[in-house]
Amino acid sequence: MSPYGRIFTEDTLQTIFPPERTEAFFEALFGDAEEGSYDISLAYAGNRGQALDFELKLTQRPGKCLACNLTYGLPKVFSRHPVIDVNGIAQAVARAAGAPSADWEFGNTREISRELHVIPLTITLA
Repeated sequence: MSPYGRIFTEDTLQTIFPPERTEAFFEALFGDAEEGSYDISLAYAGNRGQALDFELKLTQRPGKCLACNLTYGLPKVFSRHPVIDVNGIAQAVARAAGAPSADWEFGNTREISRELHVIPLTITLA
């Protein structure tokens, strides 16, 4: 396991991107958190030197539909949304890794299954 794998444990990831952020995102988007069709979580997926690979996991909520047409445009939405705060995520990752700062970039949404879609997020440490 890389040293980053030891840093970015489930507890650390939930501190950087707490589960409550999903509720706040849907509250801001729809005015009601119950309208959201998925939960968002942050997962560590490995590294390539100073480029750390993460995923924003979109997990379908019970009784809801996680439709592809709803998730493919999310990288653009998430990159600008103040509740998601991708820049804040990148800076928290940098602090946890002992780096002064970081840049970030989203990949395209990938459908893992009907119940799980992921948005790749590469955070490059400065």
